[in-house]
Amino acid sequence: MEVQTVLLAALMAGIVATAVTVLIEKYGGVIGGILGTIPTTIIPASIGMASEGGDDALIISLAIVPAGMLINAIFLSVWALLPEKLPKTWSQNTSLIFTSLSSLMIWAGVGLLTIYIIDIAIENNLSPIQISVIGFLLVVTLGSLMCWNLKPAPKGENKVSKMILTARGIVAATAIGIAVLISSLGMPLLAGLASVFPAIFLTSMIALWLAQGPSVPLGAAGPMMMGGASVAMYSIIAMWSLIEYGLFVGSVIAWIGSITLWSVPSFVFVNWRAKVTMSHEND
Repeated sequence: MEVQTVLLAALMAGIVATAVTVLIEKYGGVIGGILGTIPTTIIPASIGMASEGGDDALIISLAIVPAGMLINAIFLSVWALLPEKLPKTWSQNTSLIFTSLSSLMIWAGVGLLTIYIIDIAIENNLSPIQISVIGFLLVVTLGSLMCWNLKPAPKGENKVSKMILTARGIVAATAIGIAVLISSLGMPLLAGLASVFPAIFLTSMIALWLAQGPSVPLGAAGPMMMGGASVAMYSIIAMWSLIEYGLFVGSVIAWIGSITLWSVPSFVFVNWRAKVTMSHEND
């Protein structure tokens, strides 16, 4: 296992991850939620896993990515629904800590259950592409439901601190580095799940909550679910393109394809639902 591969994948992931909070902060939760979730960290992760695990392990790792994005959508659902249910007497910091821990515990629990289910599915001859398409359809369904009546998601008025942005990049880099390392150890399902650890979602929610209050991150949860499905689309395309055209060209094909086939249409959908919801509130 080449340490350079792990470090390079981690470094690339950390760099691209830091831009998402800024996008949501600048453009608001609706637009930023879509722009900030185009495939980024999955690119160095898939390249690293392909380099370390080989083609067969890569396909299995990518097959679990759509299911992983479904888990991330459930993770974001916690952020969208739980804070309103918490006692009003709690401070914002207490609510933030409780929401963060709850979302991570749910992510871990559902993630382990998902690995178990997919392992059984593979044993029963369900193909990787079938597994990935099922996961994609489920995350799209949940994202569509969460975006049907969008919460207000205004632009931020305060800047997210450089320290939080730096911490965000470090967390993302660590998650991707671990995913590539796990892949090299012959555990592709766990590597695939680790590659979509919600580092971007978690740090976005925390950073924006601290800087702007709850309205921006909670309003961004639904659009981030929809936008995040582009990562699932990327993985489906990459299962074919990385093997047929190599790591670099294959990654470009998967990235352009995922944005064209999903990010752009989902932006149109979310923007439409935001306008419909706003018009209903003004009536």
